[in-house]
Amino acid sequence: MKNQSPISRSGRFSGGPGEDLARFTESASFDCRLWRQDIAGSLAHATMLQRRGLLTQREGRAIARGLQAIAKDIEAGRFTWQAALEDVHMNIEAELTRRVPAGAKLHTGRSRNDQIALDLRLWVREEAAALAGEIRELQAALVTLAHENRHVVIPGYTHLQRAQPVWLAHHLLAYVEMLQRDLGRLADGVARANECPLGSGALAGSTLPLDRPLVARLLGFVDRQGRPRVTQNSMDAVADRDFVVECCAAAALLAVHLSRLAEDVILWASAEFGFIRLAEAYTTGSSLMPQKKNPDVAELARGKSGRVIGNLVGLLTMLKGLPLTYNRDLQEDKERLFDTMDTVRATVRILAGMLRHTTINAETCARAASDPSLLATDLADHLVRRGVPFRQAHHLVGAVVAMAEGLGRPLNQLTLAELRGVDPRFDAAALAVFDLQRALAQRTLPGAPGTRELRRQLTKWRRRLTQRPRL
Repeated sequence: MKNQSPISRSGRFSGGPGEDLARFTESASFDCRLWRQDIAGSLAHATMLQRRGLLTQREGRAIARGLQAIAKDIEAGRFTWQAALEDVHMNIEAELTRRVPAGAKLHTGRSRNDQIALDLRLWVREEAAALAGEIRELQAALVTLAHENRHVVIPGYTHLQRAQPVWLAHHLLAYVEMLQRDLGRLADGVARANECPLGSGALAGSTLPLDRPLVARLLGFVDRQGRPRVTQNSMDAVADRDFVVECCAAAALLAVHLSRLAEDVILWASAEFGFIRLAEAYTTGSSLMPQKKNPDVAELARGKSGRVIGNLVGLLTMLKGLPLTYNRDLQEDKERLFDTMDTVRATVRILAGMLRHTTINAETCARAASDPSLLATDLADHLVRRGVPFRQAHHLVGAVVAMAEGLGRPLNQLTLAELRGVDPRFDAAALAVFDLQRALAQRTLPGAPGTRELRRQLTKWRRRLTQRPRL
């Protein structure tokens, strides 16, 4: 077997790994994107070692300078990643040791097990914050589209059948609410990830006088009062990937919400609905049919939800049979996590851009919303106000609908005599039910698509979106 750098294998082995094993087990090709977090953790660890007397001041300064120089080289693309050194940790440490002899002391009291647990927590925390900002932008795009079209009414649907009238803005704000819950789930997950695992070692801590709270403070693992937060069980700390699962679970549900939004966009952009027009920049044509304008952005957003859900299932499946503590299986968490966050962040950004360039076909929406059958439930409510039990009122209005269909006339064109022929409790006021604006104004319950409630919700969200989400 070809010998490798002594840093990649302990003295337990007489030689380096075979090339096929090295290729199979390396993770540097993908975990190299954790380099910022790895260097940040190493700088904090070195500071702590120096304060504890495990490094001299001169050694500590040399290590810090060396790590900062390596960071600049990586940033500039001058750093060569070596698969033979297995992972991001070994690549950086080997280069540091080559440049700074004292770098060999940096791993004092530290294991790659707690090192990767730290790097991933830092990465999740930063990515979640970036995603939260992008979700806010998508919410803002929805609220802007809603506000600019606040006078547009569309049919609301159940079973993809016309049901009752709603303001288009109310429909769009439903997705804003979903996204707000997504932000809450991200924040919950980040709160649990906000514990520093460094100092847990391979699984049993260290006999050296490490200062874990200091490292936690240096890396921002603190509560709202600024008190350091460290993991409380060394075995759990190195084996725990709950925070990865929670991040991917929150992202999976976000992807589902994005997919549902995309499906509405696809339907609304079709000739059969015609509620919206998508900008050409967010559509594609057909290689055969010259008239086509396909909603590919929305379709891809819908399709990409499957890979995000799959990543979550893969993580859970990988974890379910692992004994404590660290097992190499955990190497498989990173590509799932990275792909999930890359996918949802890109999808959120592109959907926000698409919505900012979407036009509402107000006349088409108005024609669809003018269907008087959308107010059949309002007609039943009218009877309820006159003392008719709802189940009976429901039955009577169903009979009225059947009669209108038999006569080939819409509900609002039935005469009072025809209504009273079904039941004498229908009065002249029943015909006023079919005033669409009046019907919407009467929906005054909190959360309903009423005129006044819509104004309140739009005002609330426009004000709320001036604030950045806190994670």
